[in-house]
Amino acid sequence: MKQTIPQRIQALRTFMQAHHISAFIIPSTDPHSGEYVPAHWESRKWISGFTGSAGTLVITQTDAGLWTDSRYFLQAEKQLDGSGVKLFKDRLPETPSIPQWLGNVLPAKSRIGLQGEVNSVDFVKGLQLELNKYNIQVVSTEDPFTDIWTDRPALPHSPLLLLPLQYSGVSYQEKLAQIHAFLTQHQAEGILISELDEIAWMLNLRGTDVKCNPVFISYLLITDRQTTLYILPEKLTPNIKEYLSACHIKVKSYYNIEDEIKHLAPHTLIIPPSTNYTLYTAASSRHEIRCINSPIGLLKAVKNQVEIQGFHHAMQRDGVAMVRFLKWLKENVASNTLTEYNIDQKLTEFRAAQKDFQGVSFETIAGYQSNGAIVHYTATTENAATLHAEGLLLLDSGAQYLDGTTDITRTIVLGPLTEEQKKDYTLVLKGFIALSQAVFPQGTCGTQLDILARQFMWKNSINYGHGTGHGVGHFLCVHEGPHQIRMNHIPTALLPGMTITNEPGIYKEKQYGIRIENTMLVTEYQHSEFGKFYQFEPLTLCPIDTDAIQYSLLTETEVEWLNQYHDHVYNSLAHLLEKEEQLWLENATQPIHISH
Repeated sequence: MKQTIPQRIQALRTFMQAHHISAFIIPSTDPHSGEYVPAHWESRKWISGFTGSAGTLVITQTDAGLWTDSRYFLQAEKQLDGSGVKLFKDRLPETPSIPQWLGNVLPAKSRIGLQGEVNSVDFVKGLQLELNKYNIQVVSTEDPFTDIWTDRPALPHSPLLLLPLQYSGVSYQEKLAQIHAFLTQHQAEGILISELDEIAWMLNLRGTDVKCNPVFISYLLITDRQTTLYILPEKLTPNIKEYLSACHIKVKSYYNIEDEIKHLAPHTLIIPPSTNYTLYTAASSRHEIRCINSPIGLLKAVKNQVEIQGFHHAMQRDGVAMVRFLKWLKENVASNTLTEYNIDQKLTEFRAAQKDFQGVSFETIAGYQSNGAIVHYTATTENAATLHAEGLLLLDSGAQYLDGTTDITRTIVLGPLTEEQKKDYTLVLKGFIALSQAVFPQGTCGTQLDILARQFMWKNSINYGHGTGHGVGHFLCVHEGPHQIRMNHIPTALLPGMTITNEPGIYKEKQYGIRIENTMLVTEYQHSEFGKFYQFEPLTLCPIDTDAIQYSLLTETEVEWLNQYHDHVYNSLAHLLEKEEQLWLENATQPIHISH
């Protein structure tokens, strides 16, 4: 692939010359602001060779740069080597922003091109505001990859899946009433929904258009009089057509959305900032626009009782698969035949045997020793390391079930460890437990809790570059907003019913990586004269490896939490396991004791 990267970049430069453009910006996203996108829109991956899920490529006539975050620094360095593309380590103090870099390398009055269809309103407006300082103009162009990407994959045509009320818990009609109330509140007549997980949740439908994410390519226009789904018609089976008809939802071609919105009778329309710039421009030509967030993000994030019950059931089945896998791994690692790649296949095999399994929720990260330090490492048949009965394996994985989505990381002891590894493992565990035990007042956001997970590392001058927690969808995207736990400010308050991960880590380049992750549920704690207080309930059911713990660093309170969690894991899973598996789990969840 690397040998063809310069030719691909040159083809884009030819397009740029024809359109009198000095630079072109290629994001990772698609027309729906997706984190993970269908192959048809993987333009940045195709032209640069960098396969990470997050990154923005900027190409001028003489230079090229890729901006990505700390999860992908090591991966990007390897994949960009020899491509002519320079890595810019985003969010580091010494790294210029894209507008700063463009302002430095281009003359005033330059034109910066981007494809409006795959860039959000928010991004384009923010970019233009920054580039105004340098008297540089942003212009929206046609899709250059239509011509230069000769073997570009087509849009997926796979059929939709109806998610019955036994899984979804709330009907489309009830959700529609909430959206109509939102429109009335904001004195608007309609809202355009383009984010795929929001459409899937709204309609109680799922698809397979995006790998690991059960969504389908579409737009949804909801007005006070009509709901219209813009989709490829061949994706609709007879039963889906019947369902949409019963819901009084009109169906129109996916390709007609831009023209339709231009010719729709004038409305006051809500266009969320995540909407692509092309549709925003089309809507602005005729309608009064309110650029505010869709209410669906928050509605979807707070799970209903049926969804919460589904999560509990899905986590239980996922826990059974994880226990069977861990037992198998520990018993076979000494054979020196296991690799990072084939253990992933085995884990998927255990999960696939569980009821309502629909696939993995993201590509498994199985990093042995130094590969564990690459935060979003993916093993292939060619590069997979062989496991040995020593050191650490970082395993981050998850599954999609009809009743819930799972996301779990365990750092697994395969054999003898160094004292440094044990200390770092224990620092991660302490932060993980501290966040798990958090009690916080109503109105608290994830940023205010992030330090709980980092405090012990910081005292040892250690930190990690990724967020500590993200929302998890209900048989939807494994990364879900608007709430998060991270250092940079995310204002969304945590509410009962929200699912969120807890995943601190330590990564030492060319040595090892350590991360422990549970998915948690925000629940009520108690109501006092000072207001409502909330807590976290662990949803994930899987033992945490105690063989790496440096016991002298743990407090009695931390030991008590870990023992209680392991007791909960055993009681939740043992009756679903065979006798030998029960014995293995009993041993893995034995209470630990410390004496200081």
